[in-house]
Amino acid sequence: MKYIYIILSLLLSLSTNIYAQKQVKQIRKGNKLYEQKKYKDAEVNYLKSLEKDNKYYKGLFNLSDALYKQERYKESDSILQNFIYQSPDKKYLASAYHNLGNSLLKQKKYEESISAYKNALRNSPDDKDTKYNLEYAKKYLAKQQQQQQQQKKDNKKNKDKQKQQQNQQQKKEQQEKKQQQDQEKQQQKQKQQSQSQKISKKDAERMLKALKQDEKNVLKKIKKEKSTSNNKIDNDW
Repeated sequence: MKYIYIILSLLLSLSTNIYAQKQVKQIRKGNKLYEQKKYKDAEVNYLKSLEKDNKYYKGLFNLSDALYKQERYKESDSILQNFIYQSPDKKYLASAYHNLGNSLLKQKKYEESISAYKNALRNSPDDKDTKYNLEYAKKYLAKQQQQQQQQKKDNKKNKDKQKQQQNQQQKKEQQEKKQQQDQEKQQQKQKQQSQSQKISKKDAERMLKALKQDEKNVLKKIKKEKSTSNNKIDNDW
């Protein structure tokens, strides 16, 4: 029984060594393709190195590089964050943070990029490339913040301008409405005056007619009185 355990242990060790060699072989093949800028093919080989061990840190690190070169930054970020979580030493951890900073920088996530570079320097304080990239990210963050401030000012200016235009338009509409109302009132007044003039004219005609009738009546009365006077017989004295 003891010998069986020994044999099984040896077989397991041998199997592990064979697979480890296979992983290394896939990594090396992927590296050659990466150097030839065949990043998609390199990605395939790195993925093969992770088939039986998806936590194989060298495979994860190189895979993130291949994805970065293909501008698949979010995928690269995800792998690097996973790598950082299980990285075995500070050297690889510093490199992972450095690469994560580069990926975030490409996406214009400057604050997150700065944080990644600072974490890289905590693990490798003398890394000149990381220091340079950190200053570069800070510069672009300041520029981004200036642009955002200017954008806010421009937006406020445009908003104020639109408000002013709206007020002017509203004032114009109110003036036009008032003018229309005044015009309608004037027209109504003129109509009333016209009607009043018409009534006055009718009354005048009626009065004239009445005067004429009175005049006829007076003349008729005078004529009658005159006629009566002419027909009167004087008494003989």
